[in-house]
Parts: sequence; C-alpha cells; structure tokens
Amino acid sequence: MSRIGLKPINVPSNVELKVDANNFVTVKGPKGTLEQQLSKIMKIELNDSVLTVARPNDEKESRSLHGLTRTLLNNMIVGVTDGYEKVLEIVGVGYRAQKQGKKLVLNLGYSHPVEMEDPNGIETAVEGTNKIFVRGIDKQQVGNYAAVIRDWRRPEPYKGKGIKYSNEVVRRKAGKTGK
Repeated sequence: MSRIGLKPINVPSNVELKVDANNFVTVKGPKGTLEQQLSKIMKIELNDSVLTVARPNDEKESRSLHGLTRTLLNNMIVGVTDGYEKVLEIVGVGYRAQKQGKKLVLNLGYSHPVEMEDPNGIETAVEGTNKIFVRGIDKQQVGNYAAVIRDWRRPEPYKGKGIKYSNEVVRRKAGKTGK
C-alpha cells in the first residue's frame, strides 16, 4: 500500500492545472509553466482544487508508479508557486565564483577559469565569492545543474577543499603520519 500515493494534493487558487486523456499534465502558476507526460495507467482526478491519484490494480508496476506520480505532481505544483533552490559553498584558498551576465565563472585551481552558461529555466546567483544559489521551478533541473557545478571540484577529505552543498558534511581523514 502506497502511503505517499494516497495523500491528496491541495491545489492553490493561483495554480491552473490541466490533465488530458493521456495523463499529459500542464501546471501554470505565478513562477511559470511546467509540462510533463505521466504514466497512462494511473488515474489522476481533480475535484474542487484537491488532486488525487489512484491506481487501477495492485500489480507491481502500478504500485511502484502510484507514489511516484503523486510526488511528481506535487513537485510541479510547489515549483510553479514557490520554486526550488540549492545552495553551494566553495571552500579553498583562491577558489571563487563570479557572475558575468548569464555566465557563472568559477576559479577552482585549474589553469583556466571554468565558464558555465545558465540553462533555460535555471538562474544562478553568487553571494560574496564563495556561495552559489541555483534557482528554478523544475526540481529535477535545479538538482541536476547543482550537481554539474559540484562535479567541477568535489570536496576532498583531507583539507575539505572543493564545492559542497550547504548542508553537506565532508568526512575528514587524517593525513600521513611519520614514524
């Protein structure tokens, strides 16, 4: 029994939601519009601004899609109303970030600066020289772009240098010891 799939979703009054016969969902809100094709076997119903997801039977596939479909719908509604944000921190001497128009320029100890163009629907902002904010309405895109930025210099365990999420704890290791 899916506990998440059974929870109803309250749709705010400023969000317009459309579900066609093939479960192609369009969500419009104050921050933008999201569209997604969801599984055709799930039953999505909207009654009086309450969205429910039901499964047709108890087969393994429909049980696994039940919670997923509900979570994807909820993420779309939260995205167009509030949006999503990931915060990255840069740790290390000489490591810094700056914004040049739509480009994010990272100096990470390489022989060249790393320049990254913001993808459509994603906005980056830099606070100081060591905090990067990745914002957008699509949760998957925000998380993916934050991971791409982090991959340029992952935090290392000996000195803790690199790019880490703000809530990430880097496990430190002891260095070499002499005799």
